[in-house]
Amino acid sequence: MYDVFQTDRLIDLWLTEDIGYCDLTAQLMIEAHETGAFYMNAREPLIVAGIDVAARVFRRYDSTLDVVVRVKDGDKVDPGTVLLDVRGNARSVLTAERTALNIVQRLSGIANLTAQYVAAIAGTRARLIDTRKTTPGLRMLEKHAVTCGGGLNHRLGLDTGVMIKDNHIAVCGGIAKAVQRARRQLPVLTKLEVECDRLEQVSEALEAGVDVIMLDNMSVAEMTRAVEMVGGRVQIEASGGINLTTIGAIAKTGVDYISTSKINQAAVCVDIGLDDAE
Repeated sequence: MYDVFQTDRLIDLWLTEDIGYCDLTAQLMIEAHETGAFYMNAREPLIVAGIDVAARVFRRYDSTLDVVVRVKDGDKVDPGTVLLDVRGNARSVLTAERTALNIVQRLSGIANLTAQYVAAIAGTRARLIDTRKTTPGLRMLEKHAVTCGGGLNHRLGLDTGVMIKDNHIAVCGGIAKAVQRARRQLPVLTKLEVECDRLEQVSEALEAGVDVIMLDNMSVAEMTRAVEMVGGRVQIEASGGINLTTIGAIAKTGVDYISTSKINQAAVCVDIGLDDAE
């Protein structure tokens, strides 16, 4: 889920950064009239994310290029699968090539890792969600990549939900006071979540009337007890110390959501290439 207008603004920045004054190699070696045909292919098993963005990079640089997308975001593909074809001015294709590859490799890497985390909690009630710990400037697209891998999005930004954390609680003088202040002008359809790192805070949050409780860096035993205390009255999110080794046991505590920054911050770009089709 992303906006193409916003995406075009990003593409302009990416291309400007890479091209500088000009693509010196292409300008020196390739005649202005020369054309070519190329295909973008997967070189390892992967989950596709950002393929339409990659296609848009080519079209944004040169609207005369003929770009045909062969797969869709969320598809699981094998090595050798053609993701898109691009034909037209050879200088244009080769100038935009790296930018197009960079974004689809990055986003597909996030989708791949997300899918591994989703598989690790299969069979439980827990759903995997992301965080705001994203690459500056790429949040919209990285959150899209998470959904391609089967995860869900948490807040898209600071303006899409209220998250009362430890520092907010300290400034306000306690959970009850913090929630009371937030409720004064909270938009009616906006949820209010409170971060709790102790079981007594879970009780305070329940009494204050929050919508979601985040269990921050609690042990599995503490999370299990917190789930019992809440008894289904509000939704529970587990966060902190989440990785592929720990997530399975955390999911079995009965929490509703598990959030981790690892699916963005630890994702490795996948291997995708652009090859001459002729």
